Amino acid sequence: MKLLILALFVAGAYGCGNPTFPPIVSRVVGGVDVREKSWPWQASLQYKSGSNFYHTCGATLLSSQWVLTAAHCIGSRTYRVYLGKHNLKNNEPGSIAISPAKIIVHENWDSYRIRNDIALIKLSTPVKLSDQIMPACLPTSGEILPHNFPCYVTGWGRLWTGGPIADVLQQALLPVVSHSVCSKSDWWGSLVTNNMICAGGDGELASCNGDSGGPLNCQNSDGSWDVHGVVSFGSSMGCNYPKKPSVFTRVSAYMGWINRVMTSN
Repeated sequence: MKLLILALFVAGAYGCGNPTFPPIVSRVVGGVDVREKSWPWQASLQYKSGSNFYHTCGATLLSSQWVLTAAHCIGSRTYRVYLGKHNLKNNEPGSIAISPAKIIVHENWDSYRIRNDIALIKLSTPVKLSDQIMPACLPTSGEILPHNFPCYVTGWGRLWTGGPIADVLQQALLPVVSHSVCSKSDWWGSLVTNNMICAGGDGELASCNGDSGGPLNCQNSDGSWDVHGVVSFGSSMGCNYPKKPSVFTRVSAYMGWINRVMTSN
């Protein structure tokens, strides 16, 4: 599936999942400012209010014209996708805001039970790929990561429960929690399905409001990065609640849908 998407949609010298400026990753507890341009597929989904646009969700660039986000991020607002951003408050050379041509929410999105929380955005014009803007790789269809596999969530979400959203893009280490653990009654129970990934849950680190729709980045043995998850939901008791890890839509469960939408639109 990874090769199919690349062959069909990614043109030019820039492949997927290999930043020119690799992220500085460590097992440090606590979200940290990212190295600039180190997550070049990270996008900010923004909505219009009055004459201004405001960050609402994260998103992931899949190709020069397609962006992945969460279904729950999409409403009846006017949106734009901002690519190549590091600090949301600054005007940054090389960054660009593009309006959507189409937004396709999964046809079986269930907001009550939080099922199939995934959407694709087709950009109105293809973005020019660069060191600052390049697509993510996607996992093999059906791929399941092992328990404790180290992944990183990135986004401009709230720095703590009830706190402000971040100006500078953040990253945080969130080890994968296996479905057998995450579905235990004192964890998430039956709310999590096999089409989701849990990560974190130590009470220290988590995604938070504003991170929704953004990527869970997991590194391959060759150093490249796959986006295995789309930030979906967390605990109403707080972003960093023990045994309530961040829950992501599992991208590898939707590779067929992603390819179908991208090839037919």
